[in-house]
Amino acid sequence: MFGRLSVMLFKEFIQLRRDRWMMFRLIVPLFIQMVVFGYAATFTVHHVATAVLDLDQSQASRSLISHFVATSRFDIVDMARNQRQITRDIVHDRAVVAIVIHAGFSQDLESGRAAPLQVIVDGTNSNTALIALGYLSQITSQFSAEWAARAISLNVSAVRPETGIRLEPLPWFNEGLNERWFFIPGVIGTLTLLQVVSLTAFAVVREREVGTLEQIMVSPIRPFEFILGKTVPFFLIGFGDIALVTAFGLLWFRVPFVGDPLVMLGGSSLFLMAAVGMGLLLSTFSRTQQQAFALNFFLLNPFFILSGFAFPIAAMPRFLQWFTMINPLRYFLVVIRAVFLKGVGVDVLWPQLLALAALAGVMLTVSVLRFRKSLE
Repeated sequence: MFGRLSVMLFKEFIQLRRDRWMMFRLIVPLFIQMVVFGYAATFTVHHVATAVLDLDQSQASRSLISHFVATSRFDIVDMARNQRQITRDIVHDRAVVAIVIHAGFSQDLESGRAAPLQVIVDGTNSNTALIALGYLSQITSQFSAEWAARAISLNVSAVRPETGIRLEPLPWFNEGLNERWFFIPGVIGTLTLLQVVSLTAFAVVREREVGTLEQIMVSPIRPFEFILGKTVPFFLIGFGDIALVTAFGLLWFRVPFVGDPLVMLGGSSLFLMAAVGMGLLLSTFSRTQQQAFALNFFLLNPFFILSGFAFPIAAMPRFLQWFTMINPLRYFLVVIRAVFLKGVGVDVLWPQLLALAALAGVMLTVSVLRFRKSLE
């Protein structure tokens, strides 16, 4: 078996080396798209997952929280009891923003002093963080104006023009809220999916279209060995793509990498197996390269849109949010951004890794069964 498989792998790499256009497609578009996304991509958001820690427990603090809820801009996902819960919500991606109302908040307002309001934002998603801070500024300004008007109507002599809330932003993981730190890890996953799925689907269809598939199948090689020989090279190419664009992001855009390379390796392996399975599945529905191209566009474009790279999943309709659960890119983007900027490990990322493993297993199994049936 290993002898026949090694011959098949050798054939694929020889064919790849001779195809200059394929070599061009493997390298040049990656760098072009990295530059385009790195410099030009920017998006906005509409919903922000928010955790609140109210240490004041006063009428003023509850009124401020109600202002956040009333705008529909913030979804309160946790009313924390202590700072540890706030930290857990941010680290585990349950919240993008955390609002901490310190004890004495209402006393500061009533005495005419500026009341500090601590806002913690997850800097790994700098775009959402910036938008959230803008919303927070508007809401707190409105609350301050209403409180001052209320105090004046009650003839509170202590009220001065500077009375109100003093916002204290505290970005985590991306102190400068650099948008490129958010986009570049996402580009790595997106470009890798496009490359691996396209190469796998087109390589198999090309064999079928030119007639060499039948010649290979009358040789001693078994269907399972043929499938491995066609998919393993593109799995390895996918690793090469990830290494290339990761190095480019680290060296050119200066995106920090603070996580464990082994976690990155494990997540990338599961993601690539899912991508290879997807490409093989596309090949079972295609008889020509034109059909493969059409199916490739039909599948990958929605997967990109529904991955959370460009548009927040929380802002999508409920039925589309359910559909994103079969998208491996959705989970890999969480893994790669968390490993790059947060430095978290398997203890935090295990739900995403488990989802990737399940998707990889299902896609590879269904693809191999369909492909074996088409070969036989």
